[in-house]
Amino acid sequence: MSTRTTPTGVEPPIERRDQLVAPMQAGEKPRSAWRIGTEHEKLVYNRQDFRAPSYDEVGGIRDMLLELQQFGWTPIEENGHIIALGGVDGAVSLEPAGQLELSGAPLENLHQTCAETGRHLAQVKEIGDRHGIGFLGLGMWPDKTRAELPIMPKGRYEIMLRHMPRVGSMGLDMMLRTCTIQVNLDYGSEADMVKKFRTSLALQPLATALFANSPFTEGKPNGYLSYRSHIWSDTDPHRTGMLPFVFEDGFGYERYVDYMLDVPMYFVFRDGKYIDAAGQSFRDFLEGRLPALPGELPTASDWWDHLSTAFPEVRMKSFLEMRGADGGPWNRICALPAFWVGLLYDDTALDAAWDLVKDWTMEEREALRDAVPKLALDAPIPGGGRLADIAGEVVAISRAGLNARNALNGAGDTEAGFLDPLMEIVKSGKVPAQRLLDKFHGEWGGDISRVYEESF
Repeated sequence: MSTRTTPTGVEPPIERRDQLVAPMQAGEKPRSAWRIGTEHEKLVYNRQDFRAPSYDEVGGIRDMLLELQQFGWTPIEENGHIIALGGVDGAVSLEPAGQLELSGAPLENLHQTCAETGRHLAQVKEIGDRHGIGFLGLGMWPDKTRAELPIMPKGRYEIMLRHMPRVGSMGLDMMLRTCTIQVNLDYGSEADMVKKFRTSLALQPLATALFANSPFTEGKPNGYLSYRSHIWSDTDPHRTGMLPFVFEDGFGYERYVDYMLDVPMYFVFRDGKYIDAAGQSFRDFLEGRLPALPGELPTASDWWDHLSTAFPEVRMKSFLEMRGADGGPWNRICALPAFWVGLLYDDTALDAAWDLVKDWTMEEREALRDAVPKLALDAPIPGGGRLADIAGEVVAISRAGLNARNALNGAGDTEAGFLDPLMEIVKSGKVPAQRLLDKFHGEWGGDISRVYEESF
């Protein structure tokens, strides 16, 4: 989740609808300016007893952030607490229970993305080694109850923690117990955005399946392969899901604005503090009738904040954000952006990917999304067969797209090699969660603590 800083100067209020559309329109870029922004979260644990360290304890989350400054990161504070860091590699921030996130810089190619990931992991591992701290690449805490997890001192999280139980049964699990890998990608025009949005939304269940990596809850198999994905099914129906309107005729920036205006608010940020506006209407805010701030009109920063509080499978701000994948180890961090860049950044690949899914009905798309958390590649697809039947074809389309980009490293390699972990999953037919379950029932002898051997 994004980290808010206080804007400099006085922002004018939003007074016209075109100001709401402006962030999406501003995202339009020529192909030469398309970039890749990769975000990845990891679970932080104490190597001695596997507990999640608190913010304040010696060698805990705060100390880790403070020590990361030695690598050139600049601290970002909220109410006297360091809660994030900024630098040339993007931003390091905290999820609600101390999950550590790198929101990477916008980069030209996947070689740069993977180098950035490697730098970050080397830095946090160096600091972790000093304090007996380890990092785990999974989609969800495998053994922790909610009560066992710390809460980070960020104002927006206090508001969300209060609000989540009002709107769904698993919102607190989403906040406290899950981790993800995401990638942010650009578009060239409104029409290009629409095609990329539709294609990536229809294929998001395949990404969920390939990256499924959360089969345990509180020490036992939970019956799912991506429990993280299942959690989103009852987090908050007003701000999650497959967005049927994206596939309707006439979809574009204006329709997405209408959707966001119907998403209830969480907060307003003023003078360095978060004001609780949970459940209130941005439409009322535009009329100066927001109960949390009566008489005030929103600014562009308020709208940007609000855009960050919807959590569909694909989200739009001034870029498209792919949100379907569980957290994982280093090589799968690089594979997720590779998968989507290959599909969406080459016209031939994008056409081929859309051809595979364009005839699916909305009911079929919803059914696939609902089946994937349990079944992964065994989920039934429209027209018969399993998701596994098209997985190889989609990954091959992505590989062709990456080869066509011809973005080479110093050794003359294209970006296509970053898909190798996914090709191995397709060939074996086993997603990461199934491999973990095999170990749990086999060599681990049901001892969930052995999962910590799967650290980065």
